[in-house]
Amino acid sequence: MGILSWIIIGALAGWIASMVTGNNREMGAFKNIVVGIVGAFVGGFIMNTIGGNGVTGFNLWSLFVAIVGSIVLLLIINAFKPRKV
Repeated sequence: MGILSWIIIGALAGWIASMVTGNNREMGAFKNIVVGIVGAFVGGFIMNTIGGNGVTGFNLWSLFVAIVGSIVLLLIINAFKPRKV
């Protein structure tokens, strides 16, 4: 996959994951892209660990893997963030 594909998949995955975890208000486009790309690596690691395929190219499976990884990443980040009162 080229860099443009990583940016597109990362932006979509980060945006969807931020909507699922409730972080959408505090995240901009750049944070969504970064979370999506890092989430793709996390999701690929998780899928390879359980015996599946990770990110395989510019397709729906790769988007799904990136979304799962991004959700896991944002849940971990939310667990360590101080809560607002």
